[in-house]
Amino acid sequence: MHDQETTTRVFYFEREAMRPTAKAWMMHGGLLLITLLTATIAGTLYPFGTIPIFPEDDPRSWGEALELLISLPAKYAGLVFFAAGSLLSDWQLLLKGLSFSGSLLFILISHEMGHYIACRRYRVDATLPYFIPTPPLVGPAGTFGAFIKILSPMPSRKAVFDIGVAGPIAGFIALIPIAILGVLNATPAPPELMANFSGIVFTDPLLMKAIGWAAGIDLAASVGNPFYYAAWVGLLVTALNLIPSGQLDGGHAIFAVLGARVHYWTGRVAFVLMAVLSVLGLIFFNSPSGFLIAILLGIMMRIPHPQPWDESPLDGGRKIVAVFVLLMFAVCFVPFPIKIV
Repeated sequence: MHDQETTTRVFYFEREAMRPTAKAWMMHGGLLLITLLTATIAGTLYPFGTIPIFPEDDPRSWGEALELLISLPAKYAGLVFFAAGSLLSDWQLLLKGLSFSGSLLFILISHEMGHYIACRRYRVDATLPYFIPTPPLVGPAGTFGAFIKILSPMPSRKAVFDIGVAGPIAGFIALIPIAILGVLNATPAPPELMANFSGIVFTDPLLMKAIGWAAGIDLAASVGNPFYYAAWVGLLVTALNLIPSGQLDGGHAIFAVLGARVHYWTGRVAFVLMAVLSVLGLIFFNSPSGFLIAILLGIMMRIPHPQPWDESPLDGGRKIVAVFVLLMFAVCFVPFPIKIV
């Protein structure tokens, strides 16, 4: 029985991985185009763009708040149609919107194709990337990102590691030139804006701060641009994926390096830490974003990790890569991505 199972495994992973059909190319390409549209519109709207969101609405009573809530669907539809019309009539606005969406999708495509190519290398069946378009403002950047679906078992812990980290590494490499463009194109904020500013403040990850320091640019006193915002979102996506929990990319890496038991506990520790940080962030930094991360980790820690057929430990080279991935997480992650002032 053991010999038969071993023979089946060898045969399974010596075959060529499945290739996408023409129908699959059309479906995934369609999702990509829709995401390009929604992300381009999102790139024109506050906080990533210059079109304000309901600037005249400032409810001062529960009655006014209820009226705003009732009228919100119509106001939202009008805002999106206005933004779409502005894109068609203002080529400079269109260029800014496409600079944001094109840069962001380049990062997401690089990330997912890193996973996909690694799957092909190990003859693991996987779908093309599914891009997730969202109505602008619902998914703030017009998308909830992208993912590939793995359809066959993992042959080894080495494959789990390589497939897991290939995406974040590829996406990180892709976002570096965009981050540099974003920092170099940052413009100093007018003093009156800095003195009277109220709204959303983006917390800069260490990578952005390092680029700003090297370029002699104070990002805290600068106005963002499409490349900056695309790189910022890309860094946030990379950091979230590298948290060692569930079937996030960081979860795959920790499972491959340290095994199932450590993977089980790191997911729970990450959830508790993020839950505590989310409360502290709201109280001391007026940052609600930590709660969304904590909810994500609460879901992820309940998703079991699939067992690879070959449980052989990783070699020294991959353990060095694991240290690099940990450093990559450190320069991408911020516990409170946004602050409301």
